[in-house]
Amino acid sequence: MTPPPAKRSLTLRGHRTSVSLEDAFWTEFRAIAARDKRAINDLAAEIDAGRAPETGLASAIRVFVLEDLQRRASHGVT
Repeated sequence: MTPPPAKRSLTLRGHRTSVSLEDAFWTEFRAIAARDKRAINDLAAEIDAGRAPETGLASAIRVFVLEDLQRRASHGVT
């Protein structure tokens, strides 16, 4: 059984906010930021700035993580 999403705190352009993400998405999101040598808040702010107004930040992060995993899998990168 998968645990429910947990609230995670972020600071976007100087403002505190939170997103509810499952552990697997949060772990991979942090790994992407580390791999790219970026602060997690900066990566989240970039995703936030590029999302459609009707798309929640948590959903946008999930899609970002999924697309990153798909892109790496298609190029044979693990």
